[in-house]
Amino acid sequence: MPQNQNTSSEISLNALLEIAKSEITEHEPQEIKELLSGGDAKLLDIRDIRELTREGRIPGSYHCPRGMLEFWIAPDSPYFKEALSPDQHFILHCASGWRSALAAKTLQDMGVKRVSHMKGGFNAWKECGLEVEEKP
Repeated sequence: MPQNQNTSSEISLNALLEIAKSEITEHEPQEIKELLSGGDAKLLDIRDIRELTREGRIPGSYHCPRGMLEFWIAPDSPYFKEALSPDQHFILHCASGWRSALAAKTLQDMGVKRVSHMKGGFNAWKECGLEVEEKP
């Protein structure tokens, strides 16, 4: 079979995103701002460090690169970070909401009880005129 044809076990990116979004909680940027002010949530920025340097970041967000997310959150991982104890409410965001939707679904599958993501990502946050800080 040619390499670029789908087999019955393959799934398209769009289908994968739709599945993830149907199983996770999505929040609008304004809603997240309110959740963060209540102190019951931790905003995880899963973008690459180059994106933070180029675009800035949301004040108070915790940078956790997408490639390390599962390792930093899993208590049985040698890379576990105490600051990311899985009993917290994590709100994930990336640039546009694709990576964070898939990552939120993955964390749910890992047993993280309270995880959601920002619809539209950092781009939507900026479009709402919400505060952005420069990354040193």
